[in-house]
Amino acid sequence: MTTEKIAEEIASGKAMLGIEFGSTRIKAVLIDSENEPIASGAFDWENSLIDGIWTYSLDEIHNGISTAFVDMKKDVQSKYGVKLTKLSAMGVSAMMHGYLAFDKNNKLLVPFRTWRNTITGEASEKLSALFNYPIPERWSIAHLYQAILKKENHVKDVAFFTTLAGYAHWMLTGEKVLGVGDASGMFPVDANTGDYDADMIAKFDALVAPCGFAWKLGSILPKCLPAGASAGTLTAEGAKWLDPEGSLEAGTPLAPPEGDAGTGMVATNSVAPRTGNVSAGTSVFAMVVLEKALSKAYNGLIDIVATPDGKPTAMAHANNCTGEYDKWIKMFGAAAELLGAKFSKGEMYDKLLACAMRGDKDCGGLVPYNYISGESMTGFASGRPLFVRTQNAKFTLENFMRAQLFTALGALRTGMDILFDSEHVQIDRLTGHGGFFKAQDVGLPVMAAAMHTPVSALSTAGEGGPWGMALLASFLVNGNGAKLSDWLQKNVFANAKVSTVQPEKADVDGFNAFFANYKKGLAVERAAVENLD
Repeated sequence: MTTEKIAEEIASGKAMLGIEFGSTRIKAVLIDSENEPIASGAFDWENSLIDGIWTYSLDEIHNGISTAFVDMKKDVQSKYGVKLTKLSAMGVSAMMHGYLAFDKNNKLLVPFRTWRNTITGEASEKLSALFNYPIPERWSIAHLYQAILKKENHVKDVAFFTTLAGYAHWMLTGEKVLGVGDASGMFPVDANTGDYDADMIAKFDALVAPCGFAWKLGSILPKCLPAGASAGTLTAEGAKWLDPEGSLEAGTPLAPPEGDAGTGMVATNSVAPRTGNVSAGTSVFAMVVLEKALSKAYNGLIDIVATPDGKPTAMAHANNCTGEYDKWIKMFGAAAELLGAKFSKGEMYDKLLACAMRGDKDCGGLVPYNYISGESMTGFASGRPLFVRTQNAKFTLENFMRAQLFTALGALRTGMDILFDSEHVQIDRLTGHGGFFKAQDVGLPVMAAAMHTPVSALSTAGEGGPWGMALLASFLVNGNGAKLSDWLQKNVFANAKVSTVQPEKADVDGFNAFFANYKKGLAVERAAVENLD
């Protein structure tokens, strides 16, 4: 589409918007009627560890989304010379899970508890047993029940609880709803009804009945909606909340708010059975759309969530991925600057990550752990970043960087071994997206080695989740009753450019050798957690 045509679409309100709250960045992506990204804006942020809780404040949430939106408007003005005042459709997505609880006066009762917290082990275990269904520590219901177990005073006053995406959507529309994908990370969803599992809700209500709460679980959960359903419209208050400059008009229809897992599936065309994707950034998770139910629950290891249109999906999630090697690269960069070197951030990352491909296949006996936070997949409530090398290790920069990339996928591999080896799940394609894949010549072959399966990346992978949310907004107004998977294939991915890397045996064997050391060394990581504050 020409620049002039894009400008005309923006000015006439035909563009569509997706906004996603990631762990370290809030990004807004605007797309045209052909579903192509045409402008973007962003805001960098970091979670805070306050009183043992990983959190973001409501002020940070508000400031972040409005800053990203205003930044996107500036990009529109710069590229196309027009002012963005109205939209055809929009949607908001965010990190899944967590706990935002409000009273009847819409007051936040306790600081936002994000997915990153590993403080709900008792609740996770008891609910998983009660439901005979995996309830990971990250899930919203685990946070609620843990608060009940701890007899936290606020629980009696809960009138509504939701996820980060659900909160932002509520602020924009006044509607307390969630897309089914995000909802499936709050409480189990019945694949047959596309709604919360009624039997499990009844079991939970019976479990907490002795507490005498005025509420029932079904009354405090957000309404569950599939992709394509109407989820409300942008109110005047919501427009002002999003755009403090006041130029955005109210009335835009919004798609159901989704989790980053769902938007990742959409952005990688992975919503049909036997497709999967890997999102790798601050955290890493693999999603595989299932042909049939798993043979049993793997509590704490494999989540069962849903695609944005309600198909059951196995999710292997690890809390830690690129965060630790980001810190090492920054330190190496500081050392280089001290010696007078001049380079950009991108050049520094490209050079250091690329050198990993020249390292020994098994990393030469180097074994780091990237556990900035706890890691449920391997049984850690808290973490200590750690670096260990064997006595005869080959301690080179190349091996060090390769080991950092390998360990970023160590916990994920633990979960994927269950799907591949125990459940014999079949995947026709596994597509990667996220910061881990920015350097495709590094990210793709390393992931292929770790997953011992071909891994692909789309040319649009850099847009990631916010583009996926924009596509869900487009599906809302342009889907015309089609299945989401069919609509995506026909209207978005029919001519997509795909890069695929086949796993090489030497790389797979090298990762397996590293992984054997990784599993043995978990005892060292545990000792560090137990003995170092």
